[in-house]
Amino acid sequence: MPYVNTDRLTLITFTVEMMKATLNGQHQLEEITGYKAADEYPMEDYKQLLSYKIDRFTRHPEENEWEGIIIHKKDNTIMGDMGFKGGPNEEGEMDLGYSIVPSYQGKGYATEMTIAMVNWGLQQQNVNKITASCSESNIPSIRVLEKTGFEQIRTEDREIYWSI
Repeated sequence: MPYVNTDRLTLITFTVEMMKATLNGQHQLEEITGYKAADEYPMEDYKQLLSYKIDRFTRHPEENEWEGIIIHKKDNTIMGDMGFKGGPNEEGEMDLGYSIVPSYQGKGYATEMTIAMVNWGLQQQNVNKITASCSESNIPSIRVLEKTGFEQIRTEDREIYWSI
């Protein structure tokens, strides 16, 4: 994934080496990347996924190009992550996932980077649709997806599925 830039944010590829460093502590991640990590980064639910992602991207390195960390430019701080889960499928769809640490939430960062990532994703070869999902109770994510042009396509087991 090339750098994806917005006015306030930069997204860079979250490499397997960075993921391993993250599991060993923020200090190692900061040392490898040259960026400060927000105190809450990574959030617990994402930390639990890292072992899976490390294994997956080690076996399928071509998928790693779709996974990124978000850097707040002014603070030079890693404050979230965003990516497409594995790249495009056979139908040309990519599923977007993201998280922003609590101290950076409510400031429009997820919306800003979602717009940039959707634009970038739809320009990639063999991609014609971006999807996402979130819990019915995740009001902030619902607002981000609505503001960025996603439309609800279905609800199943208290999970809302979106498409753009």
